[in-house]
Formats: sequence, structure tokens, C-alpha cells
Amino acid sequence: MPKFAANLTMLFTELPFRERFAAARAAGFNAVEYLFPYDFPKEDLAALLRKHQLRQVLHNLPAGDWGGGERGIACHPQRVPEFRAGVAMAIEYALALDCPQLNCLAGKLPAGVTCEEAHATLVDNLRFAAAELAKHSIRLLVEPINHFDIPGFFLTRTDQALALIDEVGSGNLYLQYDIYHAQRMEGELGETLRKHLARIGHIQLADNPGRNEPGTGEINYRWLLRHIDALGWRGHIGCEYKPRTTTQEGLGWIKEMAA
Repeated sequence: MPKFAANLTMLFTELPFRERFAAARAAGFNAVEYLFPYDFPKEDLAALLRKHQLRQVLHNLPAGDWGGGERGIACHPQRVPEFRAGVAMAIEYALALDCPQLNCLAGKLPAGVTCEEAHATLVDNLRFAAAELAKHSIRLLVEPINHFDIPGFFLTRTDQALALIDEVGSGNLYLQYDIYHAQRMEGELGETLRKHLARIGHIQLADNPGRNEPGTGEINYRWLLRHIDALGWRGHIGCEYKPRTTTQEGLGWIKEMAA
């Protein structure tokens, strides 16, 4: 059975954010991830990780005005200086938190910007970020997200992301494969994972429909998790799902899938 990381943005939301670290450890997790650390001093987060003996496996680059509906700025031609400043800040946090990889959200196609302009900007920004992160032995990831949940998102399919990675041409850029997003856009989960595992830097999960716990929807997670294990995946899988009730009540899926 693969190792799982608690996504503290999505899980244990009945608790204040700082208290979710202890809750994750008490629930049996030894690793965590979350969308953004930037609202908290990095020293405080590092202390929480040490106190609860947790490893942080992922967070995102700054993604613009999240509360205002932005979902990344990497494809925005007028936001390049902001993107590059965000890369520098993300590296500071990753080093303080001993986080080995950072995810880049491409963002929505900006109004008045052509697909060609957005694509060129995204390629340049990924080249820059991959090179900067490589200086510190931090991997850069890029993630396709389904256009049902985020209409207008610029990067939506695995093949599109892999072609983008090829064009960027960096040995420090990998695919973040979110099973939920992939199921909504394309299916073929098992074969896609088998074919491209060497290019995948991180995996996340949720069931569909609803983005809830494994076992609540159409994805055969009992089979899929064994398949991922048999392929030789050694990284964590991020539990980026919305519990149907409370996180603790819904965690029984882990033992059920391992049976």
C-alpha cells in the first residue's frame, strides 16, 4: 500500500490550521501537504513539523489572489515579475520546511490574452522556476486541473502537460498527477500512470463525483492503489479530498483499501 500525506488545506478543516498538524499525526499520517504556507511565518510551520514528526512533501508556488478567484499566474504575460518574486519566496519557505518539491499552478487564461501568448509565458516562467529551484535541489511540478471545477484553467490534460514539459526542456520539471482531475478529463488512470510514472513527481487522490474519500465514487481505488504500488511508486500520495462528514470519520478507507 502506498504512503499517504494529509492535505491540510482539505482535511481536518474543523480545526484551525495550526492544529491540523497534530490531528494529522494522531490520525497516523507521517507526512503533510497543503496549498500555500505564505500566511504563516515559515519558522512557525517548521516548528510544527518538528514537534509532530511530520515531513512536508509539497506546497504550491504563490498563485495570485486566491480569495479573489485567481488560480495561478504562470500563464499571465503581465504578471511575470510577480511570478518570479513568488518563486524566490517559495524557495525560502521550501528550504525552511525541508520541502522537496513545489507545484506551479498555470492559472486561467487571462482576459485579452491569446492562447499562444499565454503558452509562451508559461514556458518561459517554468524554465525560470525550474532553473531557480534546481539550484537548491528542489523539484518543480506542474499540474493539469479539470475545466469543470475551474473553468478557463489553461492546463487541463496529461498529454498537454507532458508536451509542455518537453518544450520547457528542463530535467527539473515533473508532472503532478491528480487522479481526481485526470478522471474527470480523460480516464485511463492505470495505463497513464504505468506509461508515465518516471515523469510523475507527485500523485494526489480523491474520488469522483464529489471529490470525496476513496470508495465513495466511481474510481476503483482498491485496484488502483495496488496498481500504483506494483508499479514501484515510492513517493507519498496526497489526500486532497473533501471529507463527506469529518476527516476522522472518513479515514476508514485507508484500512479498507489495505485489507
